[in-house]
Amino acid sequence: MKPSRLLSVLLACLAGASFAARADEVTVAVAANFTAPMKLIAVNFEKDTGHKVVASYGATGKFYAQIKNGAPFEVLLSADDETPAKLIREGAGVTGSQFTYAMGTLVLWSAKPAIVDGAGAVLKNGAFDHIALADPKLAPYGAAAVASMKALGVYDSLQPKLVTADNIGQAYQFVSSGNALLGFVALSQVLKNGQIQGSSWVVPANLYTPIRQDAVVLDKGKGKPAADALMKYLKSDKAKAVIKSFGYELS
Repeated sequence: MKPSRLLSVLLACLAGASFAARADEVTVAVAANFTAPMKLIAVNFEKDTGHKVVASYGATGKFYAQIKNGAPFEVLLSADDETPAKLIREGAGVTGSQFTYAMGTLVLWSAKPAIVDGAGAVLKNGAFDHIALADPKLAPYGAAAVASMKALGVYDSLQPKLVTADNIGQAYQFVSSGNALLGFVALSQVLKNGQIQGSSWVVPANLYTPIRQDAVVLDKGKGKPAADALMKYLKSDKAKAVIKSFGYELS
């Protein structure tokens, strides 16, 4: 091999070794509504940075309890802005790391066509046996669903029909499987290529507190290169394009 060619190969190997040495893992607790976009972002993040995302998906309230009990998460992608702020106040989150990565939208959805009308009147006629929602004590989307029903004056009459899921992902499964004819889910869960299958009503934003979804570096992720890299990546144009494609707004 020519000396110049050998030098090029050696430099390439050294560069690869250096890249591998810098690569790391980041453990992330992700709000269930953000499952699909996060899986895509994680793939792109690994390709672009070499760092790997190890993600768990679930209800924000449950993650809070787990974090307080010592769970080894380094970053939280919450379904609200209150939980990250609370973790920072309590010393479990890194001051100055919190930011809004997405603004969520609540949707009343049925997997079947012609069930949910464009004005949500189905909530008042009550022609169904079950309506699913995420646990309002644990999931911000569940709290938004309760607030919306109360604002519409239908909460008391619908209470016997409510089916409470552990998180928004399970609420979606209840509806998609037919165990509940309709339910409150996140727009990101039902928007496919710009279209919603089945029937739906995008709940007016003035019926519930804005779902501001914030990210925060947790105490276990402080100073970790992969955690810092993920937070930076979520603010990139590439990540924002993915987030918007799933129906989220950007703050």
